[in-house]
Amino acid sequence: MHIHSPAKINLYLEVTGKRTDGYHNLNTLMCCIGLHDSIRLSFDKPRITLHCSHPDVPEDATNLACRAAKLFLYTIGSRDGVHMELEKRIPIGAGLGGGSSNAASVLMALNGHFNSPLTQADLMTMGKTIGADVPFFIYGKPAVATGIGDILTPCPHLDPFAVVLIYPSVPVSTAEVYKKLNLRLTKTKKINTRFLFKQNRSHIALPFLFNDLEPVASHICPDIRQAKAALLRQNAISALMTGSGSAVFGLFENDDSALKAYGAISSRIARDGDISYHNPNNKKAWRLYLSHLVV
Repeated sequence: MHIHSPAKINLYLEVTGKRTDGYHNLNTLMCCIGLHDSIRLSFDKPRITLHCSHPDVPEDATNLACRAAKLFLYTIGSRDGVHMELEKRIPIGAGLGGGSSNAASVLMALNGHFNSPLTQADLMTMGKTIGADVPFFIYGKPAVATGIGDILTPCPHLDPFAVVLIYPSVPVSTAEVYKKLNLRLTKTKKINTRFLFKQNRSHIALPFLFNDLEPVASHICPDIRQAKAALLRQNAISALMTGSGSAVFGLFENDDSALKAYGAISSRIARDGDISYHNPNNKKAWRLYLSHLVV
């Protein structure tokens, strides 16, 4: 079985408070984009195994895809094994949800393979125990997520904007970002989500694009600010860091304008070799991706 595992972006992200269990409550609008990992599953294996050519991806039980497979097979009472070949395209430590997406995709693939013994709601409940974003990827549609990110409200009015994504080649630790977050300093405006849902066009939501985690992550990785500025210089409708960083996306009205921006920024990278302005020790050039919202 060969499946795709999509990335996501946060069109806004508000941190509403810290919980007693150490997690933070969020109010965030998430949407999948066309960028994806690929996973090939082979069945009739003696145990659960995973291989990935990316050196930074664990291949043991700490990998969320392995945890998902183990939990699913245990839940349905199966002693079968599965081997997973993971082709990683989604950058790691970028705020794009790659690990959670992998776990969600494996849960859905296994459920299909075993003739759907679990409902989507069952899978989402199971996924919540693996990671806060896993239920969203199982749901698979644009949604406002609250709680720790697991309570989903559909957001059906988004347009399929073109997306140019910049990964500065500097991973950012989610734990470090939240540790340094000072909720008293977040000054973003509260969002009236009922107002958003009354609209027929998604660009009504664009003025609300913000991310409470962006100032903290930008201090850790100043390239985030530069990537955002580069996208806005190329006439992005809006640009924002996704999740806890470090990837930054720009939204464009159509494929032509996105392709033009992609080409202009790519040309500069090719010319200068490295446009990591504030980190001279980072010898890796920015990585660019051309994609779209999956609505």
